[in-house]
Amino acid sequence: MKPILQIKTEGKQENDEPEPESETEPVSPTGQYLSSKTLNTCILAILESEVPIDESCLVPQLRDVFLPINPRFSSIMITDKKGVRLWKKVKVNLHDHVNIPRFPEGLSTESYDNFFDEYLTKISSEPLPEERPLWELHIINCPTSKAAGHMIFKLHHALGDGYSLMGALLSCVKRADDPSLPLTFPSTRGKLSEVKMKNTKSCLSLMPIRTLSAIYKGASDLGWSFMKTTCISDDQTPIRSGNKNPVFNPINVSTLAFSLDQIKFIKTKLGAVCYPF
Repeated sequence: MKPILQIKTEGKQENDEPEPESETEPVSPTGQYLSSKTLNTCILAILESEVPIDESCLVPQLRDVFLPINPRFSSIMITDKKGVRLWKKVKVNLHDHVNIPRFPEGLSTESYDNFFDEYLTKISSEPLPEERPLWELHIINCPTSKAAGHMIFKLHHALGDGYSLMGALLSCVKRADDPSLPLTFPSTRGKLSEVKMKNTKSCLSLMPIRTLSAIYKGASDLGWSFMKTTCISDDQTPIRSGNKNPVFNPINVSTLAFSLDQIKFIKTKLGAVCYPF
């Protein structure tokens, strides 16, 4: 007896029309993982001002400058009937996204530093509401030891990586000397090109040694990682507490500024290198 041929078909009901393509777009695999039950990650970006921030111009600036940068700033994450996660364009009520906490007046700078760190810890542990776009803006107009005004952007990692979000935030600001000109930063491209021309021959001669060194370090790191996951346990440090459920441990967020000289010192200690090619 011949086996029965089975053909799987899919049909649509009249009320199962998909969302219009102009209003939805799929969430990337990375974005889905960063907003899952296993991991829900947000980015905190702090912009400091030498003068108190004018609260009256926040909503117009967000509406005219911030929202048009990326359509995800005006979208929420939804799940369709097939379980596919999508970005859906919605109307944004900007007043729901702006938070302006009030602190007691006349306190010392150290007290305001403590208030700032406590507030930063508080908002870092709170999840973003899923019924509105996944970002918030917090304005703190109190004189800390670092600035007179602070803008804290809380952005879900599913909106983008840190580099793209940093570029989006910097595109919202203008130059103080001439707002009509684009924002610029010091560049070392000329110096790097000179170094590249001078060191091309030396870099090519050292390439075999560097290749062998990279292979050796890769094999060594792979073997060490295998031993760490099987028979050797990591030491307890301020970063690794050794607790089985660290998610329930209390956290405290603090800020620290590094100078370029300190960054270079850290780079040297870590053995980081910058190839000129």
